[in-house]
Amino acid sequence: MGITIEIKDLSKNYGKKQALKHVDLQIEQGMFGLLGPNGAGKTTLMKVLTTLTKKSGGQVRLCGVPVEQCGQIRQMIGYLPQDFSMYGNMGAYEALDYLAVLSGIEKKKRAILVPQMLEKVNLNDQHKTKVKAMSGGMKRRLGIAQAIIHNPKIIVVDEPTAGLDPEERVRFRNLLCEIAKDRIVILSTHIVGDIEATCENIAVLNLGEILFRGTVSELLQAVRGKVYTLEVSTLELPMIQEKFLVTGILTNGSTANIKLIADSVPMQEAKLAEPDVEDAYMYLMNCTSASKGRQ
Repeated sequence: MGITIEIKDLSKNYGKKQALKHVDLQIEQGMFGLLGPNGAGKTTLMKVLTTLTKKSGGQVRLCGVPVEQCGQIRQMIGYLPQDFSMYGNMGAYEALDYLAVLSGIEKKKRAILVPQMLEKVNLNDQHKTKVKAMSGGMKRRLGIAQAIIHNPKIIVVDEPTAGLDPEERVRFRNLLCEIAKDRIVILSTHIVGDIEATCENIAVLNLGEILFRGTVSELLQAVRGKVYTLEVSTLELPMIQEKFLVTGILTNGSTANIKLIADSVPMQEAKLAEPDVEDAYMYLMNCTSASKGRQ
């Protein structure tokens, strides 16, 4: 069995609330993006995969192993939660070494692995820095080090770049791509730019349901030929926003350069533009909301 995740008809209920509704996904080796707004069910799905919560129905297999076999699953998976700030009074080396102990790694092996992991995530110069004194980006990189120190086949990262500055975000995305070469890395986020920069295979989740699964190219195809740019008066903006799905606005005094989605040419001066993932994502979410509104 290769490095794969198979999810069939997965459901998760919290009382009467259905957090996941009949989710079907197959994830192969490499980077995989799980995109959706806050409250979409992404974290619940990640917690099912990492055995932190039990599913209510359906089947989940990681590399052929049923998710119910928690011991085996935890040996093959690494997890970076959204808020990684544990062991604040420990230095980076001490914290990573302790987490390696919890992963069952013996002392001689830890003496080799811990420095290697700190170097891999560019924290070797910060090995004595206390976790609570680290920047958000440093904490995320330490979190990745603990997630990969036991050489897992699958890594799950939940909203890893939220709150990072642009430079740290790019550095962290590059690190994720590097470690995804020989394993599965699932990037769960509501930040479209992170998906666009790192993932070719993606799924869009909202209100516990999969709205799209496929490649970025396939997602873009749905909106190609429908994205336009034009310059308008700022006084016209409310009317245009009421009539069209506006995905970008750049104001300049009394005028605004806007990007919008329309099934046909919206105005004579509008120019057809190449769509990006954010355009396609907003179009998908808008179509889904409109469809549910008609039901």
